[in-house]
Amino acid sequence: MHNGSCLCGAITFEVAGDLPGPDGCHCTACRKSSGHYFVSADVPRSALTIRGEDKLTWYRSSAKARRGFCSVCGASLFWDPIGRDWTGIAMGAFDGPTGTRLAVHVHTAEKGDYYDIADEVPRFERLPPHPHAPAEAG
Repeated sequence: MHNGSCLCGAITFEVAGDLPGPDGCHCTACRKSSGHYFVSADVPRSALTIRGEDKLTWYRSSAKARRGFCSVCGASLFWDPIGRDWTGIAMGAFDGPTGTRLAVHVHTAEKGDYYDIADEVPRFERLPPHPHAPAEAG
């Protein structure tokens, strides 16, 4: 079980089971939404329990996804793809150790010019066919 919350604690969540390797998204929308690149673990909705949903606000950021944030403190918590059965949860919102490591960088073609990607994690200029299956590194 993995627990987490927003900055003020109005929203808490728990994830049953292990967390998959998260992805770091460098797209402009993620950077503008989170303040830097957004690192999230994609978990099945059936494994996610959210408390304080009355404080959770969803913003439809594109035709493909919505983003969930706390209406009290503004913390960016979730990236939710439309029509999929999983939700991306911000790694920084988890309490304590997560037992996982960054698996992939995506949308690196849009990364900010103010930082470098200096690790050996696979990189993709856009999104690979499946976020955690290295296909055509970029």
